[in-house]
Amino acid sequence: MKRFLLGLALMAPLGLVHAAGAAHAPTSNIKPYDTAAGKEAATPCGACHGADGNSTDPQYPRLAGQNPMYIYKQLQNFKSGARKNAIMMAQAQTLSDQDMLNIAYYFAKQPAAVSLADPEGFVAGQKLYRGGASERGVIPCAGCHGPTGAGNNAAGFPKIGGQHPEYIRSQLMAFRSAGREDEGGVKRMNDSAKAGDKGPMQMVAAHLSDEDIALLSNYVSGLHGK
Repeated sequence: MKRFLLGLALMAPLGLVHAAGAAHAPTSNIKPYDTAAGKEAATPCGACHGADGNSTDPQYPRLAGQNPMYIYKQLQNFKSGARKNAIMMAQAQTLSDQDMLNIAYYFAKQPAAVSLADPEGFVAGQKLYRGGASERGVIPCAGCHGPTGAGNNAAGFPKIGGQHPEYIRSQLMAFRSAGREDEGGVKRMNDSAKAGDKGPMQMVAAHLSDEDIALLSNYVSGLHGK
C-alpha cells in the first residue's frame, strides 16, 4: 500500500490550548552550548538513537531536529529519576549539565528524517489531531504540538512530526496508563504545576481509545515542516 508524507498544505493552524510543563532553561553555571563537544558526548547515544539522532529502530525516538531544551529537560528528568527508563537513567548519570546542553543542541541541529503515514485511517487521524473529540474530552493535539507537529520551542512542547509511529504509540499508552487509575502497564508522567498532579498529557491521553492512539500515531508520523 502506498504511503505518503503530510505537508503544510494539509494543515490549518489552531489556537493554543492550555498546557503545563515547559522545558526549563539550565539553572547551573554552565557555558554556552558547544555542538562539537555535544557530538563527542553523544557518541554512546548513537547505539540507540543513531549517530545523527535519526534512529532506525522504531522503539527509540528520533532526536534530530528536536527542541533542544526539551531534550535537555528529559535528560535532567532521567538523571533525577523523575522519568523512568533503566537505560536512559544509567546513561544520564554520567552526564554533567554542560554535557546535556551540548548533546541537546547537537541533536537539535541535525536534519530530521520522517516516517511515512499509511493512508488508511488518515482522514480520521487528521480530524482527531486537528479538532480533537470534545464529546469525549479529547483536545486537539495541534494546539500544543503545532499544525505540522513541529512543537513549540517557547513553551517547551516537543516536536512529534515525523517520529516513529511505534514510539508515539508507546508513549501515548504510557501517558494513558498514568492518567487512568484503573489501568496498569508502563506509566509516564510529564511535568505538571505541582508534584503529584497529573500533567496535560496524562489528562488528554486518559480519554484516548486504542483506536484513537493508533490513528494519531500513524498520522503524526507523516507530519513534516516547520
